[in-house]
Amino acid sequence: MKRDFLPASVTPAPSRLVLPTWKGVWFQLHWFIGITAGTVLIVIGLTGALLVFKDEMLDLANPGVRHVPAQNAPVLTPQQVAQAVRTAHPEQRVTSVILYAEPGTAARVGLAPLPGQQRGESIHVHPYAGTIQPEMAGEPAFEWIEFLHRWLLLGRETGKPVTGTLALCLLGLALSGLYLRWPRNAGNWRTWLTIDTRLKGRSFLWALHSVAGTWALVAYVIFTLTGAYWAFDAVRTTVDGWAGVKRAPREAPAKPMAGAPGARKNKPAAVDLAPAWNTFTQHAPGWQMAFLRFTDKPGDPVQVAWLAADAPHPRARSAMTIAPDGTLAKNEPYADKSAGARALTTIYPLHIGTYFGLPGRIAMLLASLALPGFAVTGWMLYLKRRRQARAARAERAALAAVMAPAGGGAAGAIGATPTLVAYASQTGQAERLALRTAAALRAAGTPADVHAVATLVPEDLARYHEALFVASSYGEGEPPDGARRFARLLAENPLRLPHLRYAVLALGDSAYAQYCGFGRALDDRLAALGGTRLFAPVEVDNGDEAAVARWSSALACLGAAPLAAAPAAETAPWRSWTLTQRTLLNPGSLGGPLFEVRLQGRAAGWLPGALVEIEARHAEDVVQDWLARTGMDGDAAIGDGTLAGLLAASELPDASHPFASAGECAAVLKPLAPRRYSVASLPADGAVELLVRQVHHEQGLGLASGWLTAHAMPGTEVRGRLLANPGFAPVDADVPCIYIGNGSGLAGLRGHLRARVAAGRRRNWLLFGERQRAFDSLCAGELRQWAADGFLPELDLVFSRDGEGYVQDRLRERGELLRAWIADGAVLYVCGSLQGMAGGVDAALARLLGRDTVELLAAEGRIRRDVY
Repeated sequence: MKRDFLPASVTPAPSRLVLPTWKGVWFQLHWFIGITAGTVLIVIGLTGALLVFKDEMLDLANPGVRHVPAQNAPVLTPQQVAQAVRTAHPEQRVTSVILYAEPGTAARVGLAPLPGQQRGESIHVHPYAGTIQPEMAGEPAFEWIEFLHRWLLLGRETGKPVTGTLALCLLGLALSGLYLRWPRNAGNWRTWLTIDTRLKGRSFLWALHSVAGTWALVAYVIFTLTGAYWAFDAVRTTVDGWAGVKRAPREAPAKPMAGAPGARKNKPAAVDLAPAWNTFTQHAPGWQMAFLRFTDKPGDPVQVAWLAADAPHPRARSAMTIAPDGTLAKNEPYADKSAGARALTTIYPLHIGTYFGLPGRIAMLLASLALPGFAVTGWMLYLKRRRQARAARAERAALAAVMAPAGGGAAGAIGATPTLVAYASQTGQAERLALRTAAALRAAGTPADVHAVATLVPEDLARYHEALFVASSYGEGEPPDGARRFARLLAENPLRLPHLRYAVLALGDSAYAQYCGFGRALDDRLAALGGTRLFAPVEVDNGDEAAVARWSSALACLGAAPLAAAPAAETAPWRSWTLTQRTLLNPGSLGGPLFEVRLQGRAAGWLPGALVEIEARHAEDVVQDWLARTGMDGDAAIGDGTLAGLLAASELPDASHPFASAGECAAVLKPLAPRRYSVASLPADGAVELLVRQVHHEQGLGLASGWLTAHAMPGTEVRGRLLANPGFAPVDADVPCIYIGNGSGLAGLRGHLRARVAAGRRRNWLLFGERQRAFDSLCAGELRQWAADGFLPELDLVFSRDGEGYVQDRLRERGELLRAWIADGAVLYVCGSLQGMAGGVDAALARLLGRDTVELLAAEGRIRRDVY
C-alpha cells in the first residue's frame, strides 16, 4: 500500500541548541521582512495600482478635456497652440508643447514653474479651436498619489533611498518565497500554479499565499529592479554605463526674477516654432506623438522627442535637435540607438506594464493589488504559527530531565568452518531458513557456520570453499537493511572467487515487479567474480514450502540431510477475531480515509513492531454480482459452508467460464493472498489495533482495506494471525530511540512508543508526517500526553500541505540533534511508505551521517525499517 506523507512544527529541545538550517534562516528573513516592510509595501502596491490606469481614470472623470470630437478641420500647429496659451497666460513662460496625431486629442502645453514650485503647470488646449480646456479634476490627487508611491511623501532626496530599499525587500520576499515553497515535483506546472480548492484553514491560506506569489513573481522582480534603478543614483549610473549612455546632470530650478510672480526684466521674444515644426514633419512621417521643448533664449534649438506609429512601446522615442531657423542639427531615430540605449527605454514601460500593452498593464495592476493580500495572509500564517509555538512551549515546560542513554553493541567475529550459511533477512524468514539449512548440514556431519551478511565483508568469502546464501528481497528488489552495506561492497569489490562454490535461496513476493531482485543480483555478482554455482538459484514466492522442498533436495550435493519441518513458532495459527470498533481518524483529509480498526479476541502475546496477516474477503455485492453473471447458486453447500462464503475468500474465476456444479467451481478456487498490517497496540491493550488506509482504484475499494474499513460491519468475524517482525523489533536496552514515519506507518511506531512509555524509558523522538494539521493530526491526544509527561522530549509533526515540507526535510533541519542522538547510541526506526518517505529519509540520513555510517548502523541493527 502506498501512502502520502507529510510534516509538523518543530520545537527544539530545551537542553540543546539546534543551529538553524539555510531554509530556516531564509524562513526567518522572509517573515521578518514581511511583517516589517510589508505594511509599507501595501501602500506602494495600492498607489502603484492606481497609477497604472491613471490616464483612463482621469478621462473618465473629465470627459471632453483630453479628447474632443474629431472634426474635418486642420489641427493647430505647435506655434498656434503655444501662442494661444501665451495669450491666456502672458505672465508665464511656455516651455513645451505636446501634440498627438490621433484626431480629437488635445494638445498639452507646459509652463515654467513659479517660485517655490518643483514643476510648472500643464494646460490642455483644444486641438481645433485653440481654447484653453478646463482643468483636469483629480489631477492634483494623482500627483499626490505619485508622490506617495515614489517617495512616500518624504521628498525626492530622502524618499528615493527609502523606496529603493523597500523595493529590494520586495525582491527578497519574492525570491525567498520561491525558495521556501520549492516543491518536490518541481517539473509539474500544476504544483506551481494551481490551488486545491478543497483546502481549508491554514492549508488554504498557505496555498493561496504561495501560489499567488508564484503567479506574481515575475511582476515583482520587474517592479523591484526597475524601482531600484530610479531610487539609487549609483545603480542608475552603473546601469547607464553598461548601456553606454551618459546622462546630462539634472538642471537646477531656475531662480525667479524679482517683482511679480513669473515676471521678467527685458523679456525676450518668444521663439517661433513654425520653422522647426516644418522640418520635423518632413523628417518624421508617421509620427503619433511629438514633444517639443524650447527656451526663449535667442539661438537655442528646439528639442523634439517623438514616437512613431509603429513604435514597439510608448518610450521608444526618437529625437531631433532643430535650430530656430529650421535647420536640422541632429537626428537620432530610435532604430539607430545602441542596444543598451534602447534597453534603457524599456525600464518605465516594464515597470507599469505598457511594454506588453493592455495585458501587461492588467497583470501589473493585479500584482500591485495582490500585495495587501500577501500581507494579510502572511500575517495570519505568522500569528497562527506564533500561537502554535506558544502552545508547544507550554507543553515542553512540563518535560522531565532527559536520561543519559547507554551504548550500543557490535558485530561478532567470523568462524572458520568449511561451509558458510549466510542470510540477509528483513522479517526473520531468511534467518530461520538459514538455521534450518545449517541444521540439515550438521545432521549429515558437515560443519556449517551461520552468519548474517551484515557481519560480513566480501573478503570473508575467500575463507570458504562452499557458501549458501538465503537472501530476502525488500520492497522493489532491494537488499534488506542489514545487507545494504555488504551488497554495495560486493558490487564495488574487484576480488576474484574462483575457488568458491555457492548456491542462493532467493526469497520474494511475486506481487512486486522486481521479484527476488536481491537474490538474483547476488547470484549474478558471485558468478561474475568467478564463483561456481552448486545448482541453479531456488526462488521462494511468499514462503512457498514447495520451493523450500526443492532447496532441501538440491542440498543433497553437499551431503545434507532433508530440512526439518518448520517449527510451529514460525507458522502462527490463524485465529478468529471480532471487529468491535472502527474509527475514522482523518475526516475531511485530502488523503485516503484512515481508520483505526480494533479486533477483539484470543491472541498470543506479541512484541512491538509485530505484524498481523488478515484474510481479506470480497464485499458481498461483488460475490453476488459474480453469482448473478454465472448463474451459480451461492447457497450451495461446500464442506461446512456455502459456495458464496468460499467465493468471498477466494480469487474469483472468470465469470464467462461455465461450471457444471458448485463442487467443480470450488475445486478450482484459490484462496486470496493475506494482507499484512503493522500492529498499533500492545497485548496489555486487550485487542489487536490497526491503522488502515482506505485504498481506492479503478475497480473500487482495495480488497483488504475495503473489507476492514467499509464492508465488514462491527461484530463481523475477521480471521488473522500474528507474525513476528525481527527486523523491526524493540531494542532491549534503555538507549535513545528515534521513530520516523508517515501516514498509516504511525501504527508500527505507536506500538513501540507505548512499550517505551510503559517501561518508563523517556529518551524518545518522533518525526511523523501527514498532509494537513487540521485533519491529519493522528492520535494527537496520545502524543501530546506523552510529550507533557516527558516521554517525547522531541516531537516533530510535519504537515506537507500546510507548507511545512516533509519528514526528510525536517530531519535535515535537525541534523545536529540527529548526530548527537546517534552518537549517544540511538536506534532509529522507520515505518511508512517505501515510495517517497523511506527513500527521502535514506537520502537525508546519508547526507547527514554519511553513506558508510548509515550502512554500518543498519548492519548493527541500529536502523530498523518496516516500509511498504
